Amino acid sequence: MKRSTRTAVLTVGALIAALGLPTAAAHADTTTPRVDLRVLVVTDGGPAVQAITAELDSTGTPYTQVDLTRSDRPTINPAFLADTVDGRPRAKYQAVVLPNDNPFTAGSAEMTALTAYEQTYAIPQVDAYTYARPQVGLQYFVAGGYAGSVDGAQAAITTAGRSGPFGYLEGAVPFEDNSPSVGESYAYLAQPAPGADFTPYVDAPIPGSSRRGSLVGEYRHDGRRELVVTFVYNRYQQQYRLLARGIVEWMTGGVHLGSTRNNFSVHVDDVFAADDRWDTQLNCTPGDVDCANGAGTPNPIRMTAADAEYAKTWQAAHGITLDMVYNGAGSLDQREDHNGVDELADKLQADRSAFRWVNHTYTHAFLGCEQDISAVPWKCATNPGGSTKWVSRTAIDDEIVLNRVWGQSLGLPLENDELVTGEHSGMAVLPQQTQDNPNLALSLTGNGVKWLASDNSRDPEQRQVGSAATVARYPMNVYYNVGKAAEAADEYNWIYTSRAQGGSGICEDHADTTTCLPAPLATATGYADHIVPLEIRTALGHVLAGDPKPHFIHQSNLAEERLAYPVLNGVIEGYDALFAANTPLVNQRMKDIGTELQRRAAWKSALQAGQVSAYRIGDSVTVTAPSGVAVTATLPTGSLIGAAAYGSPYAGKVSGWTGSTGTPLTFTLPSSAPAAPTAAVPAARPAPATAPAPGTRVPAAVRERGSSDAARS
Repeated sequence: MKRSTRTAVLTVGALIAALGLPTAAAHADTTTPRVDLRVLVVTDGGPAVQAITAELDSTGTPYTQVDLTRSDRPTINPAFLADTVDGRPRAKYQAVVLPNDNPFTAGSAEMTALTAYEQTYAIPQVDAYTYARPQVGLQYFVAGGYAGSVDGAQAAITTAGRSGPFGYLEGAVPFEDNSPSVGESYAYLAQPAPGADFTPYVDAPIPGSSRRGSLVGEYRHDGRRELVVTFVYNRYQQQYRLLARGIVEWMTGGVHLGSTRNNFSVHVDDVFAADDRWDTQLNCTPGDVDCANGAGTPNPIRMTAADAEYAKTWQAAHGITLDMVYNGAGSLDQREDHNGVDELADKLQADRSAFRWVNHTYTHAFLGCEQDISAVPWKCATNPGGSTKWVSRTAIDDEIVLNRVWGQSLGLPLENDELVTGEHSGMAVLPQQTQDNPNLALSLTGNGVKWLASDNSRDPEQRQVGSAATVARYPMNVYYNVGKAAEAADEYNWIYTSRAQGGSGICEDHADTTTCLPAPLATATGYADHIVPLEIRTALGHVLAGDPKPHFIHQSNLAEERLAYPVLNGVIEGYDALFAANTPLVNQRMKDIGTELQRRAAWKSALQAGQVSAYRIGDSVTVTAPSGVAVTATLPTGSLIGAAAYGSPYAGKVSGWTGSTGTPLTFTLPSSAPAAPTAAVPAARPAPATAPAPGTRVPAAVRERGSSDAARS
């Protein structure tokens, strides 16, 4: 017995020395270590690790990346992983992400160091995509399992997954199958190996059997915990987007810097105005600048009072508030043409508190350069010396102020610091206008505008224009100039078919952003069968990525055949079917989205500059960030900041933003929080064999984005 005890002590001592811990800390097993809130990501350039890295970037969770393909990368050794701070053992990373369970060569000292580090500090490891075999707690797939395509598979969260890291999901995890001719997903489905301590969190039916095989599960062995993922994915695929939050929560124990919520806000432009209609014979829009020489007869589309009532009822049924982006002159025109009557305006005024309202300028005038529309495409008019002729500041002021005053006269609950210009005009629009109208910034500042909408397809990054910060909006391919499904399909065909098929050929000229249809859509069914599912998938993709940017449609899409609702219903109902009640859609107004984007940008900048530090000791989390930068974190429910409750609940955790003065912020975790390491060195265990993981199959489609955000505004 004495000899066995001596051997254990020597092993512990060797482990202390290997990890660079102070030998004086003979009582290290009773010393609570410091664990930095940072993730170590080891990448081989594959799509699965890239997807996890993208999620960390999106949430604002700090990480250090080691690229195995670079010859100048750091070596992963004990000193790289751990040291001491003020005499206290420090683990530099709270989690480790590897491309697979062992991406190193046989007998690798780096894998040995990682194994010892994970054992010593109870650090979890994510195997981003690995082969099913006993080394990861699973049977070989040939033993009654499966290896192959899982396109269209209906995976599910297990009971353990719902009570664990994936409790924010309702249960279903459908795999995409967007093209019958392209392989999009590949997986190894297998059951736990005999005797393995393995808990499946996500599984799917094994083809040809009544059994289910693990896709994501936790393997506990040798004093370590691994999240074993046996399907390949990229950052855009829906199945990964559903699981991304849970992967981060598992590896961090629900204690990490950064946060994310799923947002869906919808702006309805041109309310009170009328939108010109697409002409299916001329392939242009009479009354707009795309019809040369004023061809055709305008046939405008405008909401009715019944459409407004439908919108109000729809909102109540779906828990979403629409942002009505309005042009007051549209109502004036209606009253002038109809003996002073505007039933739509009367209805919307009566129900004004049911909606949010945003200034869209009085007449929807183009506020950039003065347009020369003598030819298609239009161009900027010029002064005699050749300089650009700009719309004046006075004209811009009038558009902003007159619409504001008109809205106030109706009692619309406005936020005067929000503005959406007509066609996002005033800002640069290529190729005709290569810079902002210099008068725009002056007008925005003079009129107290702080938030200015931009078109995400042209101007996606938040920037400053005078006093205003931009809020990029996603255009939907539910066009402004259609009120009927057949019109929508006809215009879609014109844009997305080749010249040989009777289309515009735009898709041939700009193959980097659009793809030609293989054949024109049937105008009777093309909208419902092709356009709607595609738009649902694109918009839902933004939502699942935690992107707060709003989407925008037009009032014409709520009129006549009410084309917007199948898309909006698909996004909302699709989301509700996937997510639990503790993870609702967040529906913010424009200024709140703008604030969120500003905070995220400042936080990301501080992280990239190395100005943020955070660590956990026991049940205490300490974060230091630059003064003026709001700190964001995700913590267990019941966490405190000082003596106050921290954050607000979302997805089974609490998260939020806390202003920083540059001094450390201290968060206290509840007793129910996952335990922190209580000893620097637990009972010593022999390092397992370090055979590298075998190769795994990655379909070519996984290395590419599955859908395009290209949309005509």
